[in-house]
Amino acid sequence: MDAEFNSLDAKVAQFVGLCERLRAENHDLRQELATAKNDAKRLNERIEGAKVKLESLLARLPD
Repeated sequence: MDAEFNSLDAKVAQFVGLCERLRAENHDLRQELATAKNDAKRLNERIEGAKVKLESLLARLPD
């Protein structure tokens, strides 16, 4: 009976460790995602600014 409890205890400890690692990994991935979203937003704003400038330059070209 002690062997079964020891085995179960080891499995529970292993499971808890896995949960903690996954929680930490999930936290890291959420931070990476937030950073990537901010980068994408900033790049889209720069693209939009370039588009406006280009349209302005094209509008000034003679026909």
